[in-house]
Amino acid sequence: MKRLSLRTAGVAAALVFLLAMLSCAHDQQLVSITVQPEVETFGDANTPVSQDAGLSVNLRALGHYIHPPVTKDITTQVTWTSNTPQMVTVDANGVLTATGLACGNALVSATVQTNSSTGNRSSSGAIVTGFMTANVVCFNAGGGGNPVLTAQIIGTGTISSTPPGLGCATTCSSSFPPGSAITITATPTGSATSASWVGCDGGNGTAVCTINSLTSNRTVTVSFT
Repeated sequence: MKRLSLRTAGVAAALVFLLAMLSCAHDQQLVSITVQPEVETFGDANTPVSQDAGLSVNLRALGHYIHPPVTKDITTQVTWTSNTPQMVTVDANGVLTATGLACGNALVSATVQTNSSTGNRSSSGAIVTGFMTANVVCFNAGGGGNPVLTAQIIGTGTISSTPPGLGCATTCSSSFPPGSAITITATPTGSATSASWVGCDGGNGTAVCTINSLTSNRTVTVSFT
């Protein structure tokens, strides 16, 4: 009877040890980030862009983890970046602010470089990023309007333009003064490794699209593969 008891105790101890080892091997890992709100719009067509200066909203970064699955607020732990700081800025606390200097679309990212798990287990330093789009409405009082350039996005990637106006990870549009020369640069993200434009004056089939002179509403398309 004693021998059976000792054997049972030994099996139980082995199971506890195995469970502990399995638990240690699966430290909590950050797998994705969601930014709230996903889209924020400042101003309206009847208000000069300069009067939008100082308008702001608090963004939140939600980190999604596994082992075990849980969602945490990591707003102050991410690195915030605006790809069009002339249009909107974002500080370390996630406060998004319109500058009043430009209108159109801007892409804002929240990034964490995961050098270790929550249990301090070293990793390969994967970069986890979430995105949101900030819109500043262009002034259009009187109904005359400027020509609008629309960039359609297929696949996973981001775009930015010179002069500022287009900056997003989904299809977006912006108006520009008539005759504007515009350059749009596409950057693949996620599993995508290349970008190809169609509908441009220059750069078709490459990652950089050029519009020589925007005189009327126009649409170009980039495909990320």
